[in-house]
Amino acid sequence: MSLDILLIADIVGTIAFALSGLFIAARNNLDMLGLFIISFLTALGGGVIRDIIINKVPSSFSNSTPALIVIAIIAVGLLFKLHKKSELENHFLFILFDTLGLVSFAITGALLAIKIDLQLIGVVFLALITAVGGGVLRDMLLNKVPLLLKSDFYGSVALLVGAMIYLLHTLDMTTSFNILIVFAIGVSIRFIAYYRNWHLPKL
Repeated sequence: MSLDILLIADIVGTIAFALSGLFIAARNNLDMLGLFIISFLTALGGGVIRDIIINKVPSSFSNSTPALIVIAIIAVGLLFKLHKKSELENHFLFILFDTLGLVSFAITGALLAIKIDLQLIGVVFLALITAVGGGVLRDMLLNKVPLLLKSDFYGSVALLVGAMIYLLHTLDMTTSFNILIVFAIGVSIRFIAYYRNWHLPKL
């Protein structure tokens, strides 16, 4: 049951990240190729980096579903000119989709790290990379300081989720129900951080 929910959340997250890439590409006046590259990097880049790190063929290359989802979102976005409606980025549903993707990607990364017997640092790192790696690649390609390094509690949520999954593993409590609890906690923390404008201390 939890795996089904995580799969759905992964799909929803891919949709949100692809839309985010579409908005950013439009904001930077990119051409169609640039639009596709930025959208693909934002939605799928984190998983590609994760799989390369663990010496695995990226699932986005062996499974066509994620790429088809991104292409479909780009097509729908262009058809309905969503990229010209910047207010959508702050809409509740977009924040919800983005949050579901962030947390589910972090859990996926953490579980894969545990599967190959990585320790705490490896688990937390892969959770972070899976969740936000695509956004970091996107920002670097656009010659910008990655939002991960200067924005709100976004990356911290992925780190906390990875740590909670590792704790469940060490306590031998990695059940479907407990993973769902971690998922709910991660989503809740992200929403609280977003609406209360939480930030880590800055220099």
